[in-house]
Amino acid sequence: MDSLEDNARSGSEWSAAPPTFAAAAEEVHAWRFRLDPPDDSVKRLEVTLADDERARAQRFYFERHRRRFIVGRGTLRAILGRYLHQKPESLRFGYGMHGKPAVEGSGDLHFNLSHSAEAGLLGVARGREIGVDLEQVRPREHLDELAQRFFAPSEVTDLEAVEAAAREQAFFNCWTRKEAFLKAGGEGLARPLDQFSVTLRPGEPARLLAVAGDPEEAARWALRTLTPWPGFVACVARRDHGWILRCWDGQIGTEL
Repeated sequence: MDSLEDNARSGSEWSAAPPTFAAAAEEVHAWRFRLDPPDDSVKRLEVTLADDERARAQRFYFERHRRRFIVGRGTLRAILGRYLHQKPESLRFGYGMHGKPAVEGSGDLHFNLSHSAEAGLLGVARGREIGVDLEQVRPREHLDELAQRFFAPSEVTDLEAVEAAAREQAFFNCWTRKEAFLKAGGEGLARPLDQFSVTLRPGEPARLLAVAGDPEEAARWALRTLTPWPGFVACVARRDHGWILRCWDGQIGTEL
């Protein structure tokens, strides 16, 4: 995907990787990376995977999907290893009730990984769970029908009010914000997507507007929208306020 490489530093909010990896309690770190590095980088990352991860990689039918899985998991291990001062291959993962992974013995370090097409996004924080979601903004057939099926009624109304040229951007704004909220809560799809609502209009700040059954819950959350590359949208969600978002650039996972 040439656009990722050509626009690697397109956003002023993304900085080069820091010399040391440490997240303060009031910080959330977002890492963007490509899932299509050179072959030698893929091989270096693959050797850090656990046996079960290599087995999962081999089950992919298409080679490009196998490579993306290897790079995603390998980069995850490389970055988390630097935060935890451990070798990437030494990390052991456990999984929550709804499948959200955690590193065994990592204390209060939390993370969440997302990918779309050939792009990856990793969120890292201390003290509280976070959720991240990344999507490539692309044409979708039956977009209005998808919204009717999955979105809250107020979101459907807001989407229908957006001009046609911006409808896809608004749809993916909504989708990434909803997914980030669900992933931060560790619920996956256990909570129906139409049981809470978010902002979605292009240019409108990301916010959780309402959660069914708990009128106070939405105010406890902060959401932040990111643009890792042109043509992509992402969101970070965390259940508190006042945190600082720091965005890191580069293929750090392939360099370790």
